[in-house]
Amino acid sequence: MSKNKLSIWLELGKVRITAAVSITTITGYLLCTYRLDPGLGWTVLGIFLLASGASSLNHLQEYRYDSRMSRTRNRPLPSGRITQTGVVAVTLAYSIPGSLLLFFGTGMRGMLLGWLAFLWYNVVYTYLKRYTAWAVIPGSLIGSIPPLIGWTSAGGSILDPLVIPIAAFFFIWQVPHFWLLIMKYGKEYESAGFPSLTGSMSQVHMGRMIFLWVAGTAMITVAFTLTGPMDSWISKAGLWIASAWLILAFTPILRKSLVKFNPGRYFMKINYFVLLAVLFMCLDKLLIKYLHI
Repeated sequence: MSKNKLSIWLELGKVRITAAVSITTITGYLLCTYRLDPGLGWTVLGIFLLASGASSLNHLQEYRYDSRMSRTRNRPLPSGRITQTGVVAVTLAYSIPGSLLLFFGTGMRGMLLGWLAFLWYNVVYTYLKRYTAWAVIPGSLIGSIPPLIGWTSAGGSILDPLVIPIAAFFFIWQVPHFWLLIMKYGKEYESAGFPSLTGSMSQVHMGRMIFLWVAGTAMITVAFTLTGPMDSWISKAGLWIASAWLILAFTPILRKSLVKFNPGRYFMKINYFVLLAVLFMCLDKLLIKYLHI
């Protein structure tokens, strides 16, 4: 494969996002068990490929909208670097092996959960956001599924009550994450034809709403340490400190005037928080196993 074709494949698969999805799968796995085995590798690769397939299909579904936004008009399809047929082929080349790897790595249950995430993203969320600016709330349910696949891959039950705080954490943080993007690129979304909260809500009101969801994210994280599948006191303390920092870091968003407000800066803050949270979650069982702390 030429360098140009590889670049197109990577762009269609949105590999930075799908790599993050794969990490949440690892998180779910490590929250369930102390062991590492080859099954995790097959599961993670399967999720990566299936998520890449969903992203590729999304390029096809939204290329007309992408062509109207400066941020996305250079993507492979609107820029003419690949045909619609080519995108379909790439989607299948990602999705079929991904589904098979999930089946052999996690069984039928894991593959069905993967398909549920695929359909929720490409059918439910993709079409909802054309009609409502609030589509991100049901859309964020997608983020809860990969860690659950990791959990079941490690032998956990999808009906285990410990799954609830995992799903809640990976659901709630995505809402303020996306709304911060909307605050930055809302006008572009509106010009492309998407309904946007920036068209019906002031920056001050959006800032207050985002703060409430951020505070909810911090509270869910603290609750996770009390009711979730965590054992290490170091990991729990790390999540408490990270949660306190998150609230303090977002307090300025409550100002009465956001004239000099930089959404990109706060977008990175919540991303740093999630990165820290995932790190502590992944280390939890390993700290107990190897360091007994």
